[in-house]
Amino acid sequence: MTAGSAAPKPGDPGVRTGRTAGPGRGGSRSGRLPRGARLLQGGAPGGTVFRLFVRWVRRPLLPAVRLWRRNLQLRVVAGTLLMSLGVVLLLGIVVIGQVRNGLFDAKEKAAQSQAAGGFSAAQDRAATTPSAPGQQEGVRAGASVNWRSTLVEQLASGGQSAFNVVALSLDTGEAASRGARASGEVDPTTSIPAELRHSVAQGTDTFQQSTRIHYTSGKASESGLVIGKRLNDAEGKPYELYYLFPLTQEEDSLTLVKGTLATAGLFVVVLLGAIAWLMVRQVVTPVRMAAGIAERLSAGRLQERMKVTGEDDIARLGEAFNKMAQSLQLKIQQLEELSRMQRRFVSDVSHELRTPLTTVRMAADVIHEARVDFDPITARSAELLGDQLDRFESLLSDLLEISRFDAGAAALEAEPIDLRQVVRRVIGGAEPLAERKGTRIVVVGDQQPVVAEADARRVERVLRNLVVNAVEHGEGRDVVVKLAAAGGAVAVAVRDYGVGLKPGEATRVFNRFWRADPARARTTGGTGLGLSIAVEDARLHGGWLQAWGEPGGGSQFRLTLPRTADEPLRGSPIPLEPEDSRRNREQAAAGRAQEGARRVAVPAQPAGERPSLPVPPRLPAPSRATVDPTALPGSGARVVARAATETDGGEASTAGAGGNGNAEREDGTRGR
Repeated sequence: MTAGSAAPKPGDPGVRTGRTAGPGRGGSRSGRLPRGARLLQGGAPGGTVFRLFVRWVRRPLLPAVRLWRRNLQLRVVAGTLLMSLGVVLLLGIVVIGQVRNGLFDAKEKAAQSQAAGGFSAAQDRAATTPSAPGQQEGVRAGASVNWRSTLVEQLASGGQSAFNVVALSLDTGEAASRGARASGEVDPTTSIPAELRHSVAQGTDTFQQSTRIHYTSGKASESGLVIGKRLNDAEGKPYELYYLFPLTQEEDSLTLVKGTLATAGLFVVVLLGAIAWLMVRQVVTPVRMAAGIAERLSAGRLQERMKVTGEDDIARLGEAFNKMAQSLQLKIQQLEELSRMQRRFVSDVSHELRTPLTTVRMAADVIHEARVDFDPITARSAELLGDQLDRFESLLSDLLEISRFDAGAAALEAEPIDLRQVVRRVIGGAEPLAERKGTRIVVVGDQQPVVAEADARRVERVLRNLVVNAVEHGEGRDVVVKLAAAGGAVAVAVRDYGVGLKPGEATRVFNRFWRADPARARTTGGTGLGLSIAVEDARLHGGWLQAWGEPGGGSQFRLTLPRTADEPLRGSPIPLEPEDSRRNREQAAAGRAQEGARRVAVPAQPAGERPSLPVPPRLPAPSRATVDPTALPGSGARVVARAATETDGGEASTAGAGGNGNAEREDGTRGR
């Protein structure tokens, strides 16, 4: 852009910001316009126009395509009709070809026999007719013409409209036109092809050719067969004699055969289609009935059964289906009854234990208050009794909560809350444990409000469980709590750098009473139900609770909740696999090495002249405090396989994902 020229504005048409065009490009160009704007400006590429055209064409065809895919009977009948139509067409072509060849071969043989007899009769008549000597040239020419006219009339009289005869002179010009004689008002000039006349004039054999016979009376032309031969008249002068055989009769017969075959073929195709429809219906109807009953069974109507008639294969299929449905109904009823009994047992036991537990608690409190008067062993026993009673009360509370979830009686009291306040309360409660473990809890991403409609009590319980577990298993290293919001989702991730998770453990970490290391002592006296209750709380919100980990590289638990209650989640603003994981560090290092090798080009030097400089190792980049909105939904939330040289030679896995790279799109049941 030259000095003094007006700089284009970002809002001007045809201008793109952020990219400067080179010389001759017409200045800078703005960002991409919407599709409709590009079409209105006439700048849509050919591929876009083609896709729009294909979409416009496919739109009315979608119902038919959907019907074709869903209807087995339609596909079978349509296939039968198409195959039947192909067979009928093939047979019709063969039959019509045979009939046509037979008719025209018979006509050709009859025509050749008739023409041969006529040529012989004309030659005999010329040989027996004496010429009058001493006549003038004009008189002899007139006699010759009269002789040919008489010959044509005599030869054509035996045809009875089966053929016509034409006699032509070999001479050209006016004399030849006067010498042309034809029967049946045939136009000899247009009815006899020039190629045939040339062949007859050059040889003495009989020649034939297909042609169109035209008439001088205005009668419609018709196809025919012409047979000609060169002969000599009574004066010994050569002339051409032609027999013209109309093929109207044969064409009428062939048309009748075609019409008969078409009618019969159409009737056969329709009949085969009807037969196919009836036969397929006998098979498809029970299958459709079974599909409908299976849908009703899946909807909970376990009493549905198929109606069985007959003793054929379909009947046996129906009986087997009914037996399967009966067995499933019995099994499901047994499992439901067992589940109800288990839930009732847990609930009853939990409630019944509260009364003696309250009594024991009161007695333990009295003993605990008087422990200063006891000997050291008895005083320590009083302290242990109080600690175990606390754990027993927590276990009973967790069991009651689990029984509520199993019974579907858990209620959600959602209201707009700021997750930063919940995180602060959780960290405040976990600080004493973190101080004892020598762990520092770091919060990232709390500069902006992170608001969502949720149950504060349940969210706090989930985060408390995650933070306490991270402190316990963090091996004294920092624990990072990261908050983020993007789109219609908010997320809280708890990252530790402890022992991590072994391959397959991320799928079992939310199981009830599961422990990563059974030999590991519980510092805080956990019940083993914390993560199970946490995942149920997340599911009650319509959110996800997912786990990631790698052996020796720590783990990360991510809680994702919708901003608005009952809003479906489409992704998470925080990647499940953290940026400082081993795989991401290796990929970043490899990318930096490739970028440096591509940008730096140093002339080669002898090894003796080039001193080797030590390269300092790169430290991992610190975690960014901001959230990239592009991380939703494809945020790389997956754990890939590790090399065999890594700790335990294993690979970390996402909760229930199988490493498919789309962990943000699955619901919270993946951790069960």
